[in-house]
Order: sequence, then C-alpha cells, then structure tokens
Amino acid sequence: MSVRDDSPVPPTAQDKVASAGSELIGGPLGRRALTGTNWWTPVRVVALVALGMFALGMVQKLPCYNGGWFFGQGAQYVSACYSDIPHLYTGRGFADGAVPYLDSIAKYSGGMEYLEYPVLTGLFMQVAAWLTPGSENMVHAQQMYWLVNAGMLMACTALLVVCVARVHRRRPWDALLVALAPAFALTATINWDLLAVSLTAAAMLAWSRNRPLLFGVLLGLATAAKLYPVLLLGPLLLLCWRAGKYRDFGLALAGTAGAWLATNLPVMLVAWDGWSKFYSFSQERPVDFGSIWLIISQRTGDPLENANTYGTVLMLVGCAGIALLALTAPRRPRFAQLALLVVALFILTNKVYSPQYVLWLIPLAALARPRWRDFLIWQTCEVLYFLGIWYYLLYNHGGDNNHGLTPEAYHLAIAAHILGTLYLCGAVVMDAMRPERDCVRWDGSDDPSGGVLDHAPDRFSLADPTKTPWYPEGSRPASAGPAAAGATGTESRGDQDEQPMTVRWGTTPTS
Repeated sequence: MSVRDDSPVPPTAQDKVASAGSELIGGPLGRRALTGTNWWTPVRVVALVALGMFALGMVQKLPCYNGGWFFGQGAQYVSACYSDIPHLYTGRGFADGAVPYLDSIAKYSGGMEYLEYPVLTGLFMQVAAWLTPGSENMVHAQQMYWLVNAGMLMACTALLVVCVARVHRRRPWDALLVALAPAFALTATINWDLLAVSLTAAAMLAWSRNRPLLFGVLLGLATAAKLYPVLLLGPLLLLCWRAGKYRDFGLALAGTAGAWLATNLPVMLVAWDGWSKFYSFSQERPVDFGSIWLIISQRTGDPLENANTYGTVLMLVGCAGIALLALTAPRRPRFAQLALLVVALFILTNKVYSPQYVLWLIPLAALARPRWRDFLIWQTCEVLYFLGIWYYLLYNHGGDNNHGLTPEAYHLAIAAHILGTLYLCGAVVMDAMRPERDCVRWDGSDDPSGGVLDHAPDRFSLADPTKTPWYPEGSRPASAGPAAAGATGTESRGDQDEQPMTVRWGTTPTS
C-alpha cells in the first residue's frame, strides 16, 4: 500500500498563467527548492498578501475619505470609492445612539423605519459604533467609523484566506486567487459582506475536516449575517444523498438551524418589527442596480412588479439543473463546485446586484475552479461592472452635465458581469461532467473540500450505468472494475491548455 504525497501543489507546476506571472518574483518553483523549512509557509504568505491587498483597497478609498463621501454630489462616483459604511453611520442612527431593531430610524434614514440588515450584521455595525471615538465633528466621526469597520473587516479577511488556504490540504496556494482578486480589494470595505463570507469559508473548512456539526453552527452564523450562505445546504443535501451520508447532513442541518435560531430568536421576541425588516425589505424592494431585470425594465418601460415571481421560477429551474448535474455526473461533483453554482444562480436571478456581492463568489471560485486564466477573465468582467455602476450613478447625479455612463452603456456593464459569471459557471460545469479536466483531481484527490464525501462510494446515482465511472488515479474502489479508457495519464485530461505542465501522481489507500 502506497500513500499519496501530501506536499503542497505549486500552482506554477500546473497553471501556465501562474507560471508566467511568477517571473515577477523569480520564476516557477524549481525541482530542488526546499519547501516547508522556514517561517514563510504558504498560509502565512497568502494571509500577508491578502492583508496587503486589503490595505491597497483602503488606499483606493482615500479620495472619498478625504472629502468625497461628504462634499460634492458626484465626487465619490468620479473616484469610484463609494462606501455605505460612513453614510449609514448617520443614516441608520448609530451616530445618535439608536439601538438596531429596537429604535425607529425613520428620522435619520428618510423613511426606512428599522435597520434593514440581518441580526449578526447589525451587531457588527453596533460594535463598530461602540468602538468609534466620540467627536463633535460629524465628518471626523464618520471617518473614524469607517476606519474601525475597516479594521474589523481586515480581521475577517485574515480569517477568510486562512480558511480557504486550508480547505484543500495540498493546495494552499489556491487562496492567492482570493488574496490577489482585484474585485476583492475594490469592494472589501463597501459594505459588511466580508463577515458572512469569512464565516462561510470557516464553515467549509469545518466540513472538509469531517466536522458536520461545527459546519452547521458556522453556516448558521453566516446566514444570520447574510442570507446567501444557507443556499449551501442544497448542494450538500444532493451530495450526501448520492453518497448516503444522511447522518452527517442531519448534523449540519441541525447545527445551522440551531445557530441561526440562537442568534435571531432573542431579537425576534423583543423586536419583531425591527427583526423582520430585512426580510420584508428584500421582498418589497423594486428591481434595482446590476440585475438582468433592470435591463429588461429600462428597455421595456415595465417596472416588473412580478420580478420576485420571475426570479423564483428561474431559481427553481436552475436548482433543478444543478440537482441533475449532481446526480448524473460520471463522478460525484465536488462540494465547492456545486456551492459556487448555486450562489452564482442566486446572484444572477436576484433583483439587485450590488458590487460587493462579488465577494460571495471569490472564495468559492478559488476552490471550485482554481485556474488563473478563467478566474482573471471573470474578474475583468467584475471590475468593468464595478466601474460601470459608479459612472452610471454619476450620470444620474450629474444634472445637465451628462457625465458618466448612459443607461445603455450601463446595460453593457451589467451584461459583462452576467457573461463573466456564466463563463466561470460553464467552466465548473465542464469540470463536473468531465472530471479528468478538474485540476484539483489531477494529483489523485477526489473532493478535498468534501469531508465525509471525499472518496466515499456512491449509494445513489443517475449516472449512465453503461459507462465506467471516472475515479482519481489510485482511488478507484475495488467494486468499480477496470478503469475507463483514458482515465489516467495526461493525454486524457481534455484540451492541451487544460493539461498540467508537471503532474505528480500519487495513490491513496483503498478501503
């Protein structure tokens, strides 16, 4: 019995774009390089790079910090440095000591009766307000509030990248995709989404370490900060169904429900109207920025009052497609792949796409499709959208000057975001349908983020029974019979540009 090599997989050995980019720091890792012998471990390097990029994102907001948020109607859009954080410090009553969910904020917000954020995010905002030093100068107080939040979000960033780096034991360097993502640096301090994103990454790490109950608790906390993390339970149910891991899914579901209730129930009992505002606001808000529905509405002149219904139908159809993929793929798809697909589906069918929503997908993309070419294509589209929305808002605030992007040009920016996301999803679907294309599986791995699903045999599957299922080299169970033709060797891994530059095969013990 042989044991698979557990040393980290260097991205420069598998990815041509990473290899070319590494020339900036001395070139690809050599065969005689000594790794793991000093303080500079992959996780530490990735964490420091992420914090550096976060700091650069703060610098990008400097024109707004120095006045753009406070003076001049369109200055924050010209410099593309807008942030909700300083505006909501006063606009949601934090500057005057209003308590989220308990106190009405209508006199601060211009009509919003209660804070329209989930409970854990509201607590995050309140803690930042407590830590903000008092000042008679309101501009200075708003600046300090943004800095305090930035410090707290920086801690979330460190948690996020460390968790992503540790999910795939042999691929810590994939977290560099998160750390170096341009859209990450640009959007990290727009809103408070990084809290939910970091908790979701921690939940995925717990699942990858066979801790389903802890996974559920962390996912429940993430859902208490933002709604989207609960969507991960859908793909997990499908994968556990196919693998027969019902008990583990039950523990995950119980942990999610318990943590969400423990966080939300106290507020529900004492301030129902304030607690429910997030959900009623999400339901009632009209078609808004960044969505496909906005393009249709502005092109046709129809306000699309039934957009909730249309979006729900498309979401259900898309989920049915994901379920079909999960149950019919020749090898059970990886958890991160289906997680990316369902969150991307939610984003594409939603009534609004705020620019910081890209943070939801960045860590999932790094785990589902760690290929620099595809990741950078998608990120380019997201940066175009990031610029597009601010210049569209500049156009709307410009009066007769007509500076910025017209609605027609903004529609092109939305289309770029949608097409980029679809491109990334298409690559993931291809990896799931042809698992020999999936670079995560080239070293003999099955599903490093799958925890109890990793190398588990199928108990239920709708895959074509006439075809021999594909398994990572050395991991095929004895009951699977001979390997399918072309299931091993670099010649079977799809097109030439999808082949690893250097492949280090290994084997895993079979049960």
